[in-house]
Amino acid sequence: MNFTTKLAAGLTCFANLLAAPVAAQVVHFPPTGPKPAGIPADDRAPFSSSVLAGDTLYVGGVLDIDPVTGEPGKTAPEQSRLVLEALKRSLDAAGFTMDELVWVQVFATDLTSFGAFGVEYAGCFEGPLPARSFVGVAGLMGGAHFELNAIAVRKR
Repeated sequence: MNFTTKLAAGLTCFANLLAAPVAAQVVHFPPTGPKPAGIPADDRAPFSSSVLAGDTLYVGGVLDIDPVTGEPGKTAPEQSRLVLEALKRSLDAAGFTMDELVWVQVFATDLTSFGAFGVEYAGCFEGPLPARSFVGVAGLMGGAHFELNAIAVRKR
């Protein structure tokens, strides 16, 4: 077999690998956290709180709502702690840890809470910190001050 034939065979094999569908198990986790005050307990949220696709977990819509009171925290440190605890619960439910996070997106109603959030956030990790954005917004559901979206990848 000459070089051109070997190259063509190799490229064909590579193209077939790229075209082959990847069979990844997908698991949806329903919302389980506290609902903001004023939201009826029997209202079913029209989304999954997180979705596991293969070894990647996508977490969305985590709020700083106190599970006991149904209200958001009163101070930036308390709000930060509540939203990060809620994120940890979502990760735990899917068998992940905070150190498996690779990306976190933070929506905040007060950009001056950046420092307080950063202090609480940094204390949640043993290893390298995930990539993160911190975005100011006009308002969040239920009067929350923080909302997090995140992506975690299972360590092998």
